[in-house]
Amino acid sequence: MMSDLFSSLPLPAEQLANLEQLGYATMTPIQAASLPVMLSGGDLIAKAQTGSGKTAAFGLGLLARLNPRYFGTQALVLCPTRELADQVAKEIRRLARFADNIKVLTLCGGSPIGPQRASLEHGAQVLVGTPGRIIDHLDRGTLKLDALKTLVLDEADRMVDMGFYDEMVRINDACPRPRQTLLFSATYPDTIRKQSARFLKNPAEVSVDALHGDERIAQTFYEVDAEGRADAVVKLLRHHRPTSAIAFCNTKARCRELVDALSAKGIAALALSGELEQRERDEVLVRFSNKSCTLLVATDVAARGLDVAGLDLVINVDITPDPEIHVHRIGRTGRAGESGRAVSLSTPFDARRAAAIEEYLGRPLSWASLADLPKPDPTPLTPAMVTLQILGGRKDKVRPGDILGALTGDKGLPGSAVGKIALFDRVSYVAVERKVAAQAQKRLAEGGIKGKAAKVRQIGD
Repeated sequence: MMSDLFSSLPLPAEQLANLEQLGYATMTPIQAASLPVMLSGGDLIAKAQTGSGKTAAFGLGLLARLNPRYFGTQALVLCPTRELADQVAKEIRRLARFADNIKVLTLCGGSPIGPQRASLEHGAQVLVGTPGRIIDHLDRGTLKLDALKTLVLDEADRMVDMGFYDEMVRINDACPRPRQTLLFSATYPDTIRKQSARFLKNPAEVSVDALHGDERIAQTFYEVDAEGRADAVVKLLRHHRPTSAIAFCNTKARCRELVDALSAKGIAALALSGELEQRERDEVLVRFSNKSCTLLVATDVAARGLDVAGLDLVINVDITPDPEIHVHRIGRTGRAGESGRAVSLSTPFDARRAAAIEEYLGRPLSWASLADLPKPDPTPLTPAMVTLQILGGRKDKVRPGDILGALTGDKGLPGSAVGKIALFDRVSYVAVERKVAAQAQKRLAEGGIKGKAAKVRQIGD
């Protein structure tokens, strides 16, 4: 029997100690299946959902091949979105704490290219980035991949869905041979399957089921008229009263329509789409992740890479034509041993899609009637937190502790009234309990941060 202990792997003692400190005692199924292949130097195709532990798997694999004393680019991780790239880079930095002088650099669009160019000149062993920005650096000659040892294609299916296939090919062709290539994907589309020989050499293939068992996710289907989706979403939100929920739509137009319809009924929601500028996208994600917005309305592509803790409801406003995508959607809830709930709205035109999901799951779907739901609670769905925006961020030497201290110091707010703090280059965000929002804004504006006046405003409602 294969051991699921990290100590069974040929990892340095310092890395094993670091994993223990991080709370990684045993391997997840994808880690146990893929790490032996990666550590032996072989190419790999791994089919695994977000939340399965895949980032730690390929993170450990690429770190094992690094030479810490050489600062050229030795590993490149391609991700479909900036948000996923940030999460991946953060995890690799945690895994790399066991060794000195390992630098992890993020290269994504939406950020100035000048500072990235300067960082590349100083060298970084691990790069994590989006295809467009990596191509930009290759074209400018600011990025060299001739010393690359490991190429990771993370969520390759979504990169293809988002139109990045040609960029993936260009980056692949710019990488040296021999090298190790690791392809991780929630699904395995024909586009990649047919061209896999171009990316990988004699790859091993591993596949694990999603970790979100049916016993933790209560899943219900409701039949609705095509024109009744918005009213159904309102009724379900008022019935379940989630603190954090995602509503999935198949198109950007449907996202906009739903947000407008909910707003007309007094329910605040935020839309996440590719039409947003990066600053707007960052703000939406900050407000949703810090629980100052209850509902995020998004397409699958826009929501890819999001991993929000404590998500207690997923609403499928549209039934996806891909059963694997359906499982991926509902798997956003019920994580880390918590229970979750997923509801899906199906029109008579969705009968084939629902049947395909039923066949894929291998069991009958659970159907219910909206008319049977009890009369909803009329209390407004108001988030407990609000978000304050502060002008000043990392480039201004602002740290999370500075903001927390400004709010709680000298008999200020209790620490329990302060939520997540998010720092960007020139702006910061802090979530505070709604009931103390005015007090918090006044403290920051009048008391300042680190002795300097601060410009503060509340965003959203």
